[in-house]
Amino acid sequence: MTTTEAPPKTPPGPTPAKRTFAFLRNTWRGLTSMRTALVLLFLLALAALPGALLPQRKLNAPKVDEYITAHGWWGTLLDKLEFYDVYSSIWFSAIYLLLMVSLVGCLTPRSFEYARAMRAKPVLTPRNLARMPHYRLGRGKADVTAEIAAVHKQLSGWRRVEREEAGGVRTISAERGFLRETGNLLFHFSMLGLIVFFALGKLYGYEGQVIVQADGDSFCNAGIYNYDSFNAGLRVDGTDLDPFCVKVNDFTARYTESGQPDYYHSNIEYQSGPDLETGTWRPYGLEVNSPLRTAGDRVYLLGHGYSPKFTVTFPDGSQRTQNTQWRTVDPATMLAEGATKFDQPGITDEVQRRTRQLAITGLFAPTAFLHGNVLTSSAPEANDPAVAVDVLRGDLGLDSGRGQSVFEVDQSRVDDGRLKKIARQNLKVGEEIKLDDGTKVRFDGVGQWVSLQISHDPTQGFVLGFAIAMFVGLGASLLVKRRRLWVRVKPGTDDDPGTVIEVAGLARTDQAGYGEEFHRVSERLISGQKG
Repeated sequence: MTTTEAPPKTPPGPTPAKRTFAFLRNTWRGLTSMRTALVLLFLLALAALPGALLPQRKLNAPKVDEYITAHGWWGTLLDKLEFYDVYSSIWFSAIYLLLMVSLVGCLTPRSFEYARAMRAKPVLTPRNLARMPHYRLGRGKADVTAEIAAVHKQLSGWRRVEREEAGGVRTISAERGFLRETGNLLFHFSMLGLIVFFALGKLYGYEGQVIVQADGDSFCNAGIYNYDSFNAGLRVDGTDLDPFCVKVNDFTARYTESGQPDYYHSNIEYQSGPDLETGTWRPYGLEVNSPLRTAGDRVYLLGHGYSPKFTVTFPDGSQRTQNTQWRTVDPATMLAEGATKFDQPGITDEVQRRTRQLAITGLFAPTAFLHGNVLTSSAPEANDPAVAVDVLRGDLGLDSGRGQSVFEVDQSRVDDGRLKKIARQNLKVGEEIKLDDGTKVRFDGVGQWVSLQISHDPTQGFVLGFAIAMFVGLGASLLVKRRRLWVRVKPGTDDDPGTVIEVAGLARTDQAGYGEEFHRVSERLISGQKG
């Protein structure tokens, strides 16, 4: 009678919980490896390239709109992929966060290993020193105790431990170059600190731009509404800005023969801290690469432009004078365009007042050059200023509740007839236009404005410190060599008194140069000369 054996049971596979745990463990190990950290660092640098090559919405929104219009579907696709807001995009933030996690996970175990290595004693002296890459044999005249004492003196600065072997033999194991790993850890921790504090700076920092007339006009950092544009960090609401004031007294520009700017300088005065209570103004020479640092903020001089000055004499004899900043359209010649807007005084009826508003729009040339009647500029200096203006009359929409650009009028009001062009003329300084109702518009001259940028970054000092620490750590990790040295001193015999000294060395890295150092050190150890 035959019996049929049951088939062997298949061992059960891992449970879903174990598979999930294994997946998470392997993912964590891969994420926290140094190779992954280097790949993420490369990806971060690669992801930052669009921020340098493409216009960014926070810096220049009109330029972004122009780029999208010029490049059609491609520009629209880049906008959907957040290429015009690189540093606040989801994909850039994800790489940034993964890099921080990877560095933390990579550096934590390395730090524990480094701490254990620092507490550990140097390794035992090998039995056969002659097999080491660097080896030297010599003889000493003193006894073992004296020779060992001399070796200790020669190896001052090395981590070393003395041991005894059979037959009265004594050895010293020494190590040097632990600063190499210290520098390596310093470099990576500094990189991590740089990333963290750079992110914190974006959270708690702010940056704003403002145009100030260079004729004694002032700006106070009292709120975001004093700025022309303001970019706030995620944790900044604009209600607690560092208080200070800046007064711009003048502006001086120097240009090369080709019209390129060579030197910008503005004499300013500022108040901060107790000066705000006492009314004390402190002078400062503001230049492009010499920002004012006060109240925890930095004030930069970005550029300048011109402010044509117009005086309007209304039919009733009342006058209004304004010098509004006009926008530079050609940096090479400082040709500018803009709009200076006036309300006629003395009119109490609101409807009539809105229909009698004036706007002077057109071009300003600091050094006038005419192609027939077409005005342009031949140089950026205000050698022969002139304007080509259109005078518009009607409802400017200044009190409509909607903001509008200081550099232009609302074109929709021109299109629907609420603003009508009533005069056009080229004017030199002192010349005027007489309108149909007797109003006179005179071009009085030109002033200058400066563009200031106010930057606040509470982590700037930390970022600088970590950047310096990165270079120090990198230098230590590249220049310091990890090496070991062993010395074995054997007692002599009755026939051959004295001692036998063996010296061996091993470099822990592949860097060249230890051969020369070993020869120098072993020569001192055997000869007993002072190092």
